[in-house]
Amino acid sequence: MKVAVLDSKGKETGRKVDLSDDVFGIEPNEHAIYLDVKQYLAHQRQGTHKAKERAEIKGSTRKIKKQKGTGTARAGSIKSPIFRGGGRIFGPRPKDYTQKLNKNVKRLARKSALSLKSKEKELLVVEDFEMKAPKTQDFIKVLKSLGLEDKKSLVVLGSQNDNVYLSSRNLKKSEVVSNTELNTYKILNAKSLVLMESAVEKIQSNLSK
Repeated sequence: MKVAVLDSKGKETGRKVDLSDDVFGIEPNEHAIYLDVKQYLAHQRQGTHKAKERAEIKGSTRKIKKQKGTGTARAGSIKSPIFRGGGRIFGPRPKDYTQKLNKNVKRLARKSALSLKSKEKELLVVEDFEMKAPKTQDFIKVLKSLGLEDKKSLVVLGSQNDNVYLSSRNLKKSEVVSNTELNTYKILNAKSLVLMESAVEKIQSNLSK
């Protein structure tokens, strides 16, 4: 599959890049995508939620009133969950939300996500460009040239480019990642996927192992 390479101004360079059918042209596996996205979202949870139960509440252990003759229900502790300031019944406890997923399934999920973007014509290949300094306005001009200023986009770098990354950091609808940080959730969460020309070969190399 051949895709035209655009420059940073959105014009065709006259060159084309060959996208591997084994990475960008497979039949998407929806279940693999589901498992990978579920694992990613689960790993975003810290699992540090905690509420004190009655055994952990500070307070006196004396019986707060006599057992009989008060006309109300008996009560043995001020730390009882039915009283204000008492412990919580079955409160949340710290939990590890990590999930195991075989690397072959993760690889299949990423291939499926890339194939979906390619199939839906939501994938662009742009020749590598540099920025002299981190400047958001310059990055916005590039997005406008590509017709992505109002779309949620994901730009994938072939190598570390601090100026491009810093220029995009405070934009809500655009994110810049390196090819090693690419994952299924980020691919599908973006309306348009922009691959730097140098990133294509590295992505294909990583997913062809």
